[in-house]
Amino acid sequence: MTASPSYLRDRLGKLGILVVITVIVQILYAAYVRPTAQTWRAEQRAIAAANPGYVPARSIWVIIQDPEQQATIIVCIWAMLLSVLRFRELKYQREMLSAGYLKREQGAVILPSDAREYLRTLEQLPPRERDSVLPRVLAAALKRFGATSNVQDASQTVHNVCESEHNRLDAELAILRFSVWVAPALGFVGTVRGIGLALQGAELAVRGDTTAVTSGLGISFNSTLVALTLSIFLMYVLHEIQLAQERLVLDTENYAEEELISRLHST
Repeated sequence: MTASPSYLRDRLGKLGILVVITVIVQILYAAYVRPTAQTWRAEQRAIAAANPGYVPARSIWVIIQDPEQQATIIVCIWAMLLSVLRFRELKYQREMLSAGYLKREQGAVILPSDAREYLRTLEQLPPRERDSVLPRVLAAALKRFGATSNVQDASQTVHNVCESEHNRLDAELAILRFSVWVAPALGFVGTVRGIGLALQGAELAVRGDTTAVTSGLGISFNSTLVALTLSIFLMYVLHEIQLAQERLVLDTENYAEEELISRLHST
């Protein structure tokens, strides 16, 4: 079974965004972040050498300079851009609730013979608008009512299609969920790498040189800090998107019940 062209375009577009973000972040790291971190470390070593009791301060550039932190930041920026696009889409679909697809004079009823006329109006909508949640729910209910002339069947169709649309919207969050999962995973990779480097320098630490151990532990703790912080933020954003989707589906079902089902008459 082959994927639809729209699905392929959507996936390629999102991967293209990831590639662009990766290139931009890599340029920023090479041009500013890592040079700044190296300069800061050199300055701190010089100060510490002149003042034996000096305790070096922490620098954000040192914390985020390693490859794992860079990868985590790339994934986070990618997820945030996808979230912005998702919020825009949900806002667009919510605006349809006030578009007035079924607005008629007070007391107007819809008979089975009228269903085709209403369906024709929905079918003439632009493709993006026609494939949105509300038009799909209304079209399905009208088709069912026109075929069976049964108001209860149309009402059940509204409920079933809303459940299906909720599942479809939820499935479209797969890439965003992946980014939320991969952020702490990258932090764990950095933790393991840092501990490995620290263990490699254990013999030197016994001789009095703790540079390798402290450097490895620094990588471990910094990658964990960045990954967990960003993953908490991404989890909150994902929760807000899910909440917005659930509200959209519930409001769509209420709209269909009030504006369509309440006006249907079988005779």
